[in-house]
Amino acid sequence: MTPLLAVSALSALGDLGRALEEAFFMFWETAWALVLGFGLSGAVQAFVSRQAMQAKLGDHRPASIARASGYGMVSSSCSYAASAMAKSLFVKGADFVAAMVFMFASTNLVVELGIVLVVLIGWQFAAAEFVGGAIMIVALALLGAVVLTGRRVETARERLSSGDGDDYADDALRSEPWSRRLRSRSGWADAASYTMADLTMLRREMLVGYLIAGFLAALVPTAVWNTVFLHGQGAWTRVENVVVGPFIAIISFVCSIGNVPLAAALWHGGISFGGVVSFVFADLIAMPLLLIYRKFYGGRLALRLLAVFWVVMAAAGLATEAIFAAVGIVPTSRPLRVVPEHFSLDYTTVLNIVFVAVFALIYWAYRNRERLGGGARCGIDPVCGMQVERANAPAAATHQGRRLYFCSERCAERFAADPDRFTRAAAAPDASDGAAGGDP
Repeated sequence: MTPLLAVSALSALGDLGRALEEAFFMFWETAWALVLGFGLSGAVQAFVSRQAMQAKLGDHRPASIARASGYGMVSSSCSYAASAMAKSLFVKGADFVAAMVFMFASTNLVVELGIVLVVLIGWQFAAAEFVGGAIMIVALALLGAVVLTGRRVETARERLSSGDGDDYADDALRSEPWSRRLRSRSGWADAASYTMADLTMLRREMLVGYLIAGFLAALVPTAVWNTVFLHGQGAWTRVENVVVGPFIAIISFVCSIGNVPLAAALWHGGISFGGVVSFVFADLIAMPLLLIYRKFYGGRLALRLLAVFWVVMAAAGLATEAIFAAVGIVPTSRPLRVVPEHFSLDYTTVLNIVFVAVFALIYWAYRNRERLGGGARCGIDPVCGMQVERANAPAAATHQGRRLYFCSERCAERFAADPDRFTRAAAAPDASDGAAGGDP
């Protein structure tokens, strides 16, 4: 190897090391927040019933939109699961616009997203999540009432209904009051299972999000960001940034909470406040989800969804920035680094130690959920490991005499393509009972 090549190799290794270091410290800064957020989300999913959704989302009037938003807020924050649940609600009678509002709320108005935003980039962004989320839902309801109705929507419902053959429901389990479950060991075991299932479901998105964010923050020169995002052009800068933000979300393939570290890198790189907000909202138009919409609803309706979602996400980002600027709370400083360069005994370290213990307790309850009486109304998706209420499972199948439940048709299709792979995983000696199977 020539001296020049050796120097180049060492430089490349140094760049790789800096990017990985940045990604790790992003995770370190948010580890406790992830445990807290997913733990709260798991508890809400376990104790708040969603059986009334189908009956109360039959139109897109204000009351139904408000209910759809509330139901979404107490659901899983996983974008894939949200899209599958929205499809299931639509098939079973919910209005299409209300189902889309549910999907928006379940990925943008959730506590874990807000907590991680506070830790990585500041409370203003967490506040913008909820203010902008409300604006986005109102805009979606108004625009959707015009664009997302008509023959194509009804055709999509008929096509989906013809393939939706699993209407399993256990009325005894459905009618159990949440107050009784709150006092039961089984309820807390289910909460732990929801927490672990969501973490399992989103582990790839979070890993990819942290890695991409680390590389962008450490290696992309400022000149590149200045080319992508306009600066110093007044109102045109704000408009361009909120439009480009969702485009980056589409091509990044990162969705759910995994796009928050990337949002921090974009803010560090120079995108406007509204551009960050629109990017965070745009997790629902990442490329994998656009392909799912195409499969669910057909190509033309999927294109309408893309256009409507992009418009309302950009508009919400722009309106949120204008509101925050009027109040005077748009942040003006950008850190030289997204996260610290080294460990220190600060509040982050203390909180991480505390929440490692909390996570250990959650994991113990998850591994011992049957002993605690959990899992009676739930199945575990054998593909992704997500916990699914059997009564609301978007897809189900019978394999070797065993009923299996899936979080989405995407997972059901992966299972159908190679069932032995996933049944082997379920039978692995180190797997907890039902951890990769269908009915614990």
